[in-house]
Amino acid sequence: MSKITEIRWHGRGGQGAKTASLLLADVAFNTGKYVQGFPEYGPERMGAPITAYNRISENKIRVHSNIYDPEFVVVVDETLLESIPVTKGLKKEGAIVINTEKSPEDVKPYLQGYEGRIYTINARKISEEALGKYFPNTPMLAAIVKVSGVMPEEKFIEEMQHSFEHKFASKPEVIEGNMKALKTALQEVK
Repeated sequence: MSKITEIRWHGRGGQGAKTASLLLADVAFNTGKYVQGFPEYGPERMGAPITAYNRISENKIRVHSNIYDPEFVVVVDETLLESIPVTKGLKKEGAIVINTEKSPEDVKPYLQGYEGRIYTINARKISEEALGKYFPNTPMLAAIVKVSGVMPEEKFIEEMQHSFEHKFASKPEVIEGNMKALKTALQEVK
């Protein structure tokens, strides 16, 4: 069976977790991979917990379901650590990436005994410095690419530049800030 990298995203409506999962699918597809990127819908509204997913593989993906045992989990809003079982099904060989100013050791007590790798990144600080506003999805996207290794960082940056040029064609002034947020996040994930 081929290796499929599965990622589950936890965030709140309006934070961009769904957008980040779809962007990751787009850039992985542009590097020649087979991909899935999809949200799990319920009664979502601004601020309500949401879940999104990615599958990325070198071979065709024949599974079409939610992801129950991911290799990686991304937590865009650290307040979810107290209300959602974010590590449920998370493989010990995998990793969790959390948006927080705390260290991995400080968040470990909130992870229901998870014994795998824990990474943290202050996406608030990065996005506010690079973009002037709080958009955590851009730094979190870079962080999961770094941690998961689903593609080379240089290729990721190149593909994101193209993606932003297309997405923000009518607002080219925001491209530089988004690229800065990505590059900073690749350096600061710990």
